[in-house]
Amino acid sequence: MLKKFAPTELVLNAQNQVYHLGLSPENVSEKIILVGDQERVSLVSAQFDKIEFKSNHREFFCHTGQYKNKRISVISTGIGTDNIDIVINELDALFNIDLDLKTEKPDRKQIELLRIGTCGILQSDIPIHSYVLSEYALGLDNIGHFYDTVLSEEEEALLNDISKHDIFPKNIIPYIKKASEKFMEKFDGPLCHKGITVTSSGFYGPQGRELRLSTFTNGLHEKLERYIDSNQNRFVNFEMESSALFTLGKGLGHSCSTICLGIANRPNLDFSSDYSNEMVKLIKYALDRL
Repeated sequence: MLKKFAPTELVLNAQNQVYHLGLSPENVSEKIILVGDQERVSLVSAQFDKIEFKSNHREFFCHTGQYKNKRISVISTGIGTDNIDIVINELDALFNIDLDLKTEKPDRKQIELLRIGTCGILQSDIPIHSYVLSEYALGLDNIGHFYDTVLSEEEEALLNDISKHDIFPKNIIPYIKKASEKFMEKFDGPLCHKGITVTSSGFYGPQGRELRLSTFTNGLHEKLERYIDSNQNRFVNFEMESSALFTLGKGLGHSCSTICLGIANRPNLDFSSDYSNEMVKLIKYALDRL
């Protein structure tokens, strides 16, 4: 029997659209690029051959169009895993729930979700403006702890190994999820540095930055830089979305990957304040492979 959803669980607006995104099923492609910054939506869609749909509701902007005979949507998520929780659940609902009947559709549809973002690099040998591909996402947020997903043996072994090292404050319970391997491989190449992404719940204290208020994470990036396991897995970057993207997206049966432009190198104390041209190059790189 197909699951039926109460109006307080599957929340829709007066136009029968998913509540926060303000979108209907026909507005969105099965190939979706996720960006944090709403201004980056136009940066992506500027590369399209044709734009067929535009919308914005709250921080969630959506453009759908054609790129080299591929229909692609780009959607802004805002910053953080809490917004990813909303975006992934509502995108899945557009494809796999009948919004009129408020029931699951009998045939599941798999979508492709690629996050394009910026990040802080955690290794001194990875230069500024490098492309960083997330093979795993280690969540320091708590979104993943609310969902009933199963770790693979590979994920469990890596998480157990990380837990043996004194890296994080005792009150932080990390979780981990691997990117969709075949989907991720589409974006791998000589320009990419691949490894474990650390997804933080904030930008300052949760990433080991300390301004005027003392933190429990001072020196965190140095500890992350030193870690490497027997399979040569190492931490390569900080960002704020991928753990929830991989956990929810894969849990719902979708293909998920993240590629970021490194705009800060924490060990080398380097920061790029003007990376717009490099971001356009990354967008074109990703669009050609999506």
